[in-house]
Amino acid sequence: MLTFSAVVLGTLIWMENIVSLSPARGCEAPKVISQPSQESIHPYQVVKRYPHDKQAFTQGLVFKEGDLYESTGLYGHSSLRKVELGTGRVLALRRLDPQVFGEGLTVVKGRLMQLTWQAEKALIYRPNSLQPTGKLRYHGEGWGLTTVGDQLVMSNGTNVLVWRNPDTFVIEKSRRIRVREHPLQGLNELEYVKSKILANVWPGDCIAEIDPQSGQVTGWLDLNGLYPAASRRDDADVLNGIAYDPENDYLYVTGKRWPYLYQLAVDWKANHQKKIFKSDSM
Repeated sequence: MLTFSAVVLGTLIWMENIVSLSPARGCEAPKVISQPSQESIHPYQVVKRYPHDKQAFTQGLVFKEGDLYESTGLYGHSSLRKVELGTGRVLALRRLDPQVFGEGLTVVKGRLMQLTWQAEKALIYRPNSLQPTGKLRYHGEGWGLTTVGDQLVMSNGTNVLVWRNPDTFVIEKSRRIRVREHPLQGLNELEYVKSKILANVWPGDCIAEIDPQSGQVTGWLDLNGLYPAASRRDDADVLNGIAYDPENDYLYVTGKRWPYLYQLAVDWKANHQKKIFKSDSM
């Protein structure tokens, strides 16, 4: 027969285990799991701030040979765009079927590939003209997409990333992403930068840096101060959209219905507690 004190003690131990297993959320992860941060917090500088279509519900962003491409979401408003960086002007536009919600975007084998949220298909296009050339099927939701070597890496809003064959979309392997032993839920838009996978963490304005070999979070890019929530229009949503320019080593980020696209210079080697440095060029 259990005593009252034993029941209480057992309940407290059970509750403690629930807390310790709570999914980590973005740059708040070290606070959530009640341990000092062991991951790098990368400092960055805002180099420039460019105009961005404030009606664009950004779901994917990618650079290809100096050109910026963007996937936007929402039913009836989803699109694929080629965008002029300096002005935010849309140079080419392909609207999706009104029943399809656009999601992540990447370049693979010279093609643009765009995910859909719940339509379970990846759409393939020619760059520049945005002419559709085919589609591939998958099961479940599509969120973020990037290219790692000769494979695609895809997120679905959980803590799991899957590696897919770019020709068949067959899953070849998967990784459970963790902050130490704690699952990191909400993995969204992805970008491969300097042998690491960057992931927007939904909901929030934070980017996680992930080791693709181990699945461990190795660092954070805390962008909460970039476009403060208090300054946003009512219909503006969270940070989403990461593009990397490897030639000039700049990161470009924006958000859902944000009026700006930010060019960032990130110090990937440093680990500073002071996270944001603004330049006079904004």
